[in-house]
Amino acid sequence: MNTNLRVATLPVAICQADKEANLAAVEKALEKLPEGTDIVVLPELFSTGYMEDSDVLRALAERNTGETIDRIKSWAARTGAAFAGSYLATTHPGIYNRGFFIEPSGEETFYDKHHLFSLSQEPRLFAAGTERPPIVRFRGWNISLIVCYDLRFPVWCRTRKSDYDLLLVVANWPKVRAYAWEHLLIARAIENQCCVVGANRGGKDAYGDYEGMSYIFDGRGMAIGVKPDDSPFIVADLDGARQDSYRRKFPFQHDADNFLIQQI
Repeated sequence: MNTNLRVATLPVAICQADKEANLAAVEKALEKLPEGTDIVVLPELFSTGYMEDSDVLRALAERNTGETIDRIKSWAARTGAAFAGSYLATTHPGIYNRGFFIEPSGEETFYDKHHLFSLSQEPRLFAAGTERPPIVRFRGWNISLIVCYDLRFPVWCRTRKSDYDLLLVVANWPKVRAYAWEHLLIARAIENQCCVVGANRGGKDAYGDYEGMSYIFDGRGMAIGVKPDDSPFIVADLDGARQDSYRRKFPFQHDADNFLIQQI
């Protein structure tokens, strides 16, 4: 891994249960996508938001061939960037909070959120994913994807001998737990010596306020995301050669505990 990568996250204010409005908001924002962006990271459940009405959830949930993924594929093809995030998905017999990584070629990778937030109704309404977070090879980088509450579980997020270089964390994480969100992102960056994108939503809903909580950190845990003038995105240029050099200079991964996660 010796190339640079430009990542941009969009803290869009999600309209609850209004899929068309949310898709239109992203479409509008893409008019100001910074030139040269390689990956666009959208928030958790960006096209619907989270809600606790099971009937509404079932009505809005889609298969991987539905409107939301079709629209994302069109954005990726048009902009030449990959798109990551999560959406409300259905695979019989359950509903899933499904992460996605869609490449400009149309190649797709999915990940179902494994840790469901037990302080809410999420474990009752959603089925938990049963697969480890995927690792995608894209433009010279190995990239992993987790969803919101997964962030609190370092063993789940752990690199195995630096097998990924960039961790994408898509979330609806409210300000009431802002300190934990920021510092858990920093911790995952430092312990895995990798860049981390914390792609939080914007706006407010019945569960909290989310404004100003999207971040990009380098492998030292330093904030590197900036908001360009006249753009709604938070952007960073990731330096692959610098990260590789840091990992070689401080090869902490060689001393990591080699515990295996129990079978899911």
